[in-house]
Amino acid sequence: MRTFNTFNVFIPIFLFISGLCHAQSDKEDVLSLHQKKFEWMSSKQLDSLSLLLDKDVLYIHSNGWIETKEEVLGNIESGKLSYRKVTVDKADAREYDKTVIVQGSGLFEVALEGKPLDIKLNYTEVYVNVDGEWKLVSRHACKI
Repeated sequence: MRTFNTFNVFIPIFLFISGLCHAQSDKEDVLSLHQKKFEWMSSKQLDSLSLLLDKDVLYIHSNGWIETKEEVLGNIESGKLSYRKVTVDKADAREYDKTVIVQGSGLFEVALEGKPLDIKLNYTEVYVNVDGEWKLVSRHACKI
């Protein structure tokens, strides 16, 4: 005769809840990195930004301009594109296996070749977990 063990009932429940907490943690981690990215761009913390950007990232601006990792870093360093301030109005994240997609909107106060631009944007950023580290692999923005 088999006896009922309450411990065996709680193991699957615990594993399910742990999985939900882990998924929430990944989304929160990426949303935090997403916000820090804007701070690093504004303050020209290029070492931190470089670690976040994937080697094959495509950074697509609202005017159709596409930058590679080297171009993003070089244009910020040279001042060709200066991020004065980014105010995120909203940002939501969805997780798929080792990928988190951030969809957000905000006001981007930048200067392109010294000319100030204030642009309201919707944007999508795709982050992939590579060897335990989140990397920005794609970003696309459009004007609101």
